[in-house]
Amino acid sequence: MSADKHLKSWQERFEMAEAMQPIIGKLYRNKGIEVLVYGKSLLNASTIDIIKFHRLVAKHEGEKLRLRDSFPFLEALGELDVKYARVDLGKLAVNYWRNHNDGNEINAYVTEQMGPASNADVEPRDVVLYGFGRIGRLLARLMIERTGAANNMRLKAIVVRGGREGDLEKRASLLRRDSIHGPFNGSIEVDEENNAIIANGTYIQVIYANSPDQVDYTQYGINNALVVDNTGIWKDEEGLGLHLKSKGAEKVLLTAPAGGNIKNVVYGVNGGDILSEDLIVSAASCTTNAITPVLKAINDKFGINNGHVETVHSYTNDQNLIDNYHKGDRRGRSAALNMVLTSTGAAKAVAKALPELKGKLTGNAIRVPTPNVSMAIMNLNLGQETDRDTMNEYLREVALHSDLQSQVDFTESTEIVSTDLVGNRYAGIVDSQATIVDGDRTVLYVWYDNEYGYSRQVIRVMKKMLGLTTHMIPA
Repeated sequence: MSADKHLKSWQERFEMAEAMQPIIGKLYRNKGIEVLVYGKSLLNASTIDIIKFHRLVAKHEGEKLRLRDSFPFLEALGELDVKYARVDLGKLAVNYWRNHNDGNEINAYVTEQMGPASNADVEPRDVVLYGFGRIGRLLARLMIERTGAANNMRLKAIVVRGGREGDLEKRASLLRRDSIHGPFNGSIEVDEENNAIIANGTYIQVIYANSPDQVDYTQYGINNALVVDNTGIWKDEEGLGLHLKSKGAEKVLLTAPAGGNIKNVVYGVNGGDILSEDLIVSAASCTTNAITPVLKAINDKFGINNGHVETVHSYTNDQNLIDNYHKGDRRGRSAALNMVLTSTGAAKAVAKALPELKGKLTGNAIRVPTPNVSMAIMNLNLGQETDRDTMNEYLREVALHSDLQSQVDFTESTEIVSTDLVGNRYAGIVDSQATIVDGDRTVLYVWYDNEYGYSRQVIRVMKKMLGLTTHMIPA
């Protein structure tokens, strides 16, 4: 192909991607339909990202998916009277073209595939973020980027301590700029008179309180709200139950492991355990969310007799920047200068979401001088022998076509490093190039964005608690 033909081909793909963007945006904002290509969300994606995600299909299927071959399916989606679904445009197109020689039946095919989706309106539900730290602000970003007429989970308020002069502007500034995840995609205004932040048109009331039971949410027009506790201060039924004493609060979700009889949920593994009558639920930890889906997949296929999980984890806010007193062992030493050996309850916590692994796993953690993205190294003794190719091919299929496809990602890159995975939306990413298999023993390396990937899992649990789950098409 000549240089001019390469450029012409690129321009054609670029223009097609540009034409896709408004349709993708309208589908989500007006109908609540999120469009993906082999698990990669196209919502708010750039034209370059849309092209790249189409190219990645060749790695999975051995053949290209051209934008002009997927575009008619997107147009057909826009014409249907359906709502609230996650639609994998790539899989729809690939499945169709494998069995058809022309596009005469695309509309009928898409209509048939969208059968499980509903066209009924869903009553929007109110959400309050109690605490506005690392996870709280990422949850806010994730909710705000989905603002639209069909948005059925609405951020109405954040609750924080303090209220000192300049506090509101500082909260807004932290939402506006992030050293790890970059600038906020949109516009943020501050309403000093009414103690509010307006982000991309979303009016967020800022409420100051020192205890969960001191807020009357109804005075702000907030009713039957899900309160997402990001503080980590209260972790049992007694403490988290204080939220339910506030007027307008209906349910509570903790973004940390919980004690007592509170359900610790890893979405994709035991999300079905959430019942409508559950008032307090935990979304477990970032590490538990990263490793449990992969462990479930391995146990389902090969069985796990026992194993050890070592976490190489980015430093967190509870460590010291420089050496100073800390009640925890070793955590008082400088996080920016040291690898810090510490404990983790993530391996044992797996059993709360996956009881069949109770007592089979041990775990430890090493905090390292990076601000985000971590890795779990899982050394497992299996119930049967296998080989590296079989293991990797199975995990690829899990990532692409199983019930865990929203939790497990899979990479074959020989060059990928931690910073490449900042903003990755999966709970965990299997690094297939590092997989080791020796008979009935395997060592798996699973990356995870311990902030963003975890926040995506929290959003999924929030939707489940509010009865707002959506169909995945094709299933």
